[in-house]
Amino acid sequence: MSRLDEIAERDGWRCWLCDEPVDPAMSVNDARGPSVDSLSTAKTRGKAGAGERLAHRGCNTRKGAVKPVVPWPPQLFVSDPAPLIGVAERLERKGGREVVARCPSRSDADQTAGWLVDRFSRLAPDLPVTATVEPGGGQFLVALVSGRR
Repeated sequence: MSRLDEIAERDGWRCWLCDEPVDPAMSVNDARGPSVDSLSTAKTRGKAGAGERLAHRGCNTRKGAVKPVVPWPPQLFVSDPAPLIGVAERLERKGGREVVARCPSRSDADQTAGWLVDRFSRLAPDLPVTATVEPGGGQFLVALVSGRR
């Protein structure tokens, strides 16, 4: 089994950037084909396979030219959504709590909280997070919480 296949199996054949499925039969030269994205941080340096994630070739290439953005799904009703990669980096580094969105109703906030926990399980699999929903100012704040690692 190749390194690409090992990483893809571990990541469930999903692109860590866009969260869409990656077709294992697609050519690695195609924009929707599989590629390995390497992230080198102080925590991953020197560890074999650490910091490597599956990405579409196009998502990986685009990430090299501009700062990567993990999109929020259009069906979620949120205001002021936080950039999720930055949130993941801060929570990995410091732990704690970070408000990531505001929602007009409790049901919107609960749906957003569920999506965030699910998305972070793939975006930062080694970072255990929980989501809280708190009323404030006529709206609901959604925060992610992680213990210091």
